[in-house]
Amino acid sequence: MSHRPHFVNGLKCRLCGKMHGQQALNFCPDDFGPLEVDYDYEAMKGHVTRDSLLAGPASMWRYAPLLPLSGPATVGKHVGYTPLVRAERLGKALGLKNLYVKNDAVNHPTLSFKDRVVAVALSKAVELGFKTVGCASTGNLAGSVAANASAAGLEAYILIPDNLEQGKVLGATVYGAKVVACTGNYDQVNRLCSQIAFQFGWGFVNVNLRPFYAEGSKTMGFEIAEQLGWRAPDAVVVPMAGGSLIGKIHKAFKELETLGLLEEPVQTRMFGAQATGCNPIANAVKTSANKIKPVRNPDTIAKSLAIGDPADGYFASQLIRNTGGWSEDVNDDEIVEGMRLLAETEGIWAETAGGVTVAVTRKMVEQGHLKPDDRVVMAITGNGLKTQEALIDRIARPQVIRPTLEDFKTLLESTANAASPAAGEILAGAGV
Repeated sequence: MSHRPHFVNGLKCRLCGKMHGQQALNFCPDDFGPLEVDYDYEAMKGHVTRDSLLAGPASMWRYAPLLPLSGPATVGKHVGYTPLVRAERLGKALGLKNLYVKNDAVNHPTLSFKDRVVAVALSKAVELGFKTVGCASTGNLAGSVAANASAAGLEAYILIPDNLEQGKVLGATVYGAKVVACTGNYDQVNRLCSQIAFQFGWGFVNVNLRPFYAEGSKTMGFEIAEQLGWRAPDAVVVPMAGGSLIGKIHKAFKELETLGLLEEPVQTRMFGAQATGCNPIANAVKTSANKIKPVRNPDTIAKSLAIGDPADGYFASQLIRNTGGWSEDVNDDEIVEGMRLLAETEGIWAETAGGVTVAVTRKMVEQGHLKPDDRVVMAITGNGLKTQEALIDRIARPQVIRPTLEDFKTLLESTANAASPAAGEILAGAGV
């Protein structure tokens, strides 16, 4: 898993371009612009090839030369390389002939794409000498930091809004992390974490370690391209919270193109998916705004996307426009319908963010942004086991009978013509 450390030039300001060394710093001291890892792609050429990548482990670390570590990974060694599912039944329901699902709902160890970013951030934290780490989280990141920190022997502080789904709260506390619930929304929690990180000198993955953390998301893009035969898709639909993932997937495609590893030039259109109750990036795209207007009081069942003031919102909105993509948002009922549609057609139970992605994909088809022959990838970022509350009162309960054949026959007769409208529409749309 080792790679050549000189491939990383340092941290570069996304506004003024000034370079900084590899350190726990997420903003440029000169203009407060966000920092991003900068690489020496010329030095990579000849060293990073398809063969060298394919010879790597069946994990995200096969792409180690394109990640910002100075040595072998020490955290999350088995993360990534999740399935890219050809979603034929869902594609029929949505009107897409070449639909794929990148299924990070089965990622290791916490069933979320956040395991990718945490593996990089905490491995870098170990390199930089941190003993205590933490994060602000809407749920998935909490569980991933807690799990990976425990495996690495790091002390972890997890700060969350006090209204998260219980499955996600339990998914962080079970690993022994110190979980602190705060009144207020994510943006208020994140502000506190910034103060804590700099007051105590701890490594917060989405604060002072954010430039390294964000790079982990690229591995989803690397895998998509490799799994499509070293081709970038025509379109990717990505759920947006802070807005980093959509940009890093596209950055991954462009890096592979720069290194001459793709079969054809990148022409991927990027599509952003948000919930109507928290849609600052989608709203900016739809109104052609140059600034992100924060959502002060997010109100959606998609709590993992409920970031009202997204750190990468501006860059995400610009990327969407520049690639010829679009962004949409969907309400709670559409989110639940999307979750059910994915589950009933492909056997994939995604969390509420997945429902957002499916429902927005449907809107993109209806609006003509996605064409029937487009090769489309949907990014499914988390598992439905974490957001059971969203469905518990919206799906049918089991019918109860006595354990007799007579009762079962009676049940069959009574339900023969009583299929639920939603299920009927789904089955009809899927062509079964």
